[in-house]
Amino acid sequence: MPSRKRPGRGSKGYSPKTRASRIYPRIRSWPEVKETKPLGFAGYKAGMTHVMITDTNPNSKTRGQLISKPITVLECPPLSVFGFRCYGDNIFDIFSQKLDKNLERKIKIPKKEKNIEEQLEKIPQKINAVHLLCHTVPPFKKKPEIFEIALGGKVEEQLKYGKEILGKHLKISDTFKEGDYVDVVSVTKGKGFGGPVKRFGVKILGRKYQQMARHTGALGQTEPGKVRWTVPQAGQTGFFTRTEFNKRILKIVDGLNIKGGFVNYGNVSNAVLLEGSVPGPSKRLIRLRYAIRQPKVKHPVEVKSIYKVA
Repeated sequence: MPSRKRPGRGSKGYSPKTRASRIYPRIRSWPEVKETKPLGFAGYKAGMTHVMITDTNPNSKTRGQLISKPITVLECPPLSVFGFRCYGDNIFDIFSQKLDKNLERKIKIPKKEKNIEEQLEKIPQKINAVHLLCHTVPPFKKKPEIFEIALGGKVEEQLKYGKEILGKHLKISDTFKEGDYVDVVSVTKGKGFGGPVKRFGVKILGRKYQQMARHTGALGQTEPGKVRWTVPQAGQTGFFTRTEFNKRILKIVDGLNIKGGFVNYGNVSNAVLLEGSVPGPSKRLIRLRYAIRQPKVKHPVEVKSIYKVA
């Protein structure tokens, strides 16, 4: 008999290379947090710039000095909590009595609005988790985006929190603070149909190769006659749902108005400055999640100046 081999290992973080099902992502896994609070938020990507911060890392060669850091500016207007969802043996939704008119552009709103007290009486006794049902209030369009945000803490506290915030607005300060680490989930820029050189970075064949140069040299073995999914081939490039871990929030400011505004966006209110880059073009919705792999050591943040250029 053939020897048993270990299963496939390695990260599948860049697979599959298929188009996202929608233009903003869906978060399926959430961290376990003891504190009762929302574990996520969302904002629109405005652009990039850089800030001057004091290096507080004691192991760095530039500790105590002013260094430049590239940042991504997200506009995070308050989210409207129009309901919450109870997960148990079945899924049970509770909606607010007063709903935004623009919500009709996304889903069908029932004509007869039920009283909240009548809805609360029908909540099942066995509940495993409670998620908030939120929609955005975009500053540059009317049609909102709808998504769920998980809650931390015990189930009883989650249900109590959902009843209190129902029909109200959720701010970024209610979820995150400066210095926190978040995971960024978004849909990358779409680049259409691309070849294996652009998609996977395979080597371009030499001039003596008699066939095409920008393609894979061999598609696989003769027996069995099949092509494995790991072989680089042409296909969809970009517009993938991707997650980037441990992006630090450097600062949360009320507004970031600059002369002329950010390119293809404009001026920003309720800005969040994230360290590093974020996938996706401007005006795309970016989902933020409480970091699921928290770093062991956290250093304080001291932002000295913001370079306000689009």
